[in-house]
Amino acid sequence: MPLTMPEPHDQSSDQTNALSAETRALFDSFDEALMDFDEIQEELNYRQAQSSIRDMIAKLDLSPRERDGLEGAITGLEAMQRKLEESVIHIAAFGMVGRGKSSLLNALLGQKVFEAGAVHGVTRSYHVANWEIDPQEFTDPNHPILQAALPSAEKSTIQLIDTPGIDEVGGEARELLAKEVAEQSDLLLFIVSGDITKVEYKALAQLRDIGKPIVLVFNKIDQYPDADRESVYLKIRDERVKELVSPDEVVMASAAPLSPQATRQPDGRITVKMIPGVPQIDDLKLKILEILHREGKSLVALNSMLYADDVNEQVVKRKMSIREEQANKTIWNAVMTKAIAVAVNPISVLDLVSSAAIDVAMIVTLSKLYGIEMTQKGATDLLKSIGLAMGGMTAGELIATFGLGSLKGLLGVSAPATGGLSLVPYISVAITQAGVAGVASYGIGQVAKVYLANGASWGPGGPKEVVSNILETLDEDSILSRIKGELRSKIDWQKQGKQEEAE
Repeated sequence: MPLTMPEPHDQSSDQTNALSAETRALFDSFDEALMDFDEIQEELNYRQAQSSIRDMIAKLDLSPRERDGLEGAITGLEAMQRKLEESVIHIAAFGMVGRGKSSLLNALLGQKVFEAGAVHGVTRSYHVANWEIDPQEFTDPNHPILQAALPSAEKSTIQLIDTPGIDEVGGEARELLAKEVAEQSDLLLFIVSGDITKVEYKALAQLRDIGKPIVLVFNKIDQYPDADRESVYLKIRDERVKELVSPDEVVMASAAPLSPQATRQPDGRITVKMIPGVPQIDDLKLKILEILHREGKSLVALNSMLYADDVNEQVVKRKMSIREEQANKTIWNAVMTKAIAVAVNPISVLDLVSSAAIDVAMIVTLSKLYGIEMTQKGATDLLKSIGLAMGGMTAGELIATFGLGSLKGLLGVSAPATGGLSLVPYISVAITQAGVAGVASYGIGQVAKVYLANGASWGPGGPKEVVSNILETLDEDSILSRIKGELRSKIDWQKQGKQEEAE
């Protein structure tokens, strides 16, 4: 009986299989690590957003005048802070009257919380005991926005927001309302019930510009035969909104379908009535869950930071506008103080000393206005830096101060000998000298203002570039004319006062 030899054992095959198993296990653990890393990164982003908004609110540092007009933005920022602390996700619904917004939200909630009025479809607010209903008046008190809170399984809250029809509110008010709601929301639902209209397209484009995720819902599909429904859906998805919404962001739904039911009456007649059917919203639910699962906390954190950045921009703009106005008043007060001091002072050396003192005081006042602590020495050093960078203007001021100051002093000394006739040219020379000094002080103030407004920094170009840019925009003749005009009126008023006292 012949011996049957065993098949040769392929050790290399076993090693390969073992290696493959190890490799697969390695890749699996790597994938799990990546998922863990994504979750950690998401949590870090969320906490960073919380911290940033908390710090921003704490450091607003607004005067009553600066706060005036920003109340809405600041309230929104505080609401955004609460939203992050309470893990709230906002989903807002937009659409024209009659498109089924309220019905769609009710279908998502599984309860009739949102209700449309019988007249013109105007959205009304209703309190329902087992839901947290919070009417929010954003822009137009005649068109309240209703919120319903839905607790989720992940210790967060989903709030669905129903807005008035985009054709209920006037153009400008509608845009403001939509912008305000959309900016504070994390996901937007735009509901249509057929081929999209021009009004709807414009509203959708405005919402898209806000930069939030949008799901376009083709509602009331139960009212279309299957072929027509698919045709309208494809036309919306592939033609009408392809530049605004990606194909996977367009879903079909039927929030409140009606089905015919035949009933035989006692007299034998058969009547047909429409009865409510089961909402067809599974695709919409899946799409919302997909977005929240994919982006979740990162989406909320990003939207919160975008809103906070917008508010911060408004706050900074308001602060800078008011501080600019106050800074210009400070500069002009210093200009006139310096001009008067130079005009009435007959001694050239004292002109220079008093001028420098006034400029230093002006810089110290400006530094306080912009929230930068600066000592008198620091202000003096800054004045020297500005003086060196200004070059020609300060040199001209020195020449005018010494030259015109000497002439002014000579005319003042000769007044008794000329019987007071030399006082006429004295006043003219004094006003001219004062005007030149005032123009220089104005330039110094404008340069210092820019430096302080930039956080005590000259920027990449240094002081010479800042000075050059400012000097190019200064209208010296206009400033000089204004100084002379105000000085003459003050001098005339003083002369008149002295005459009245003499009488």
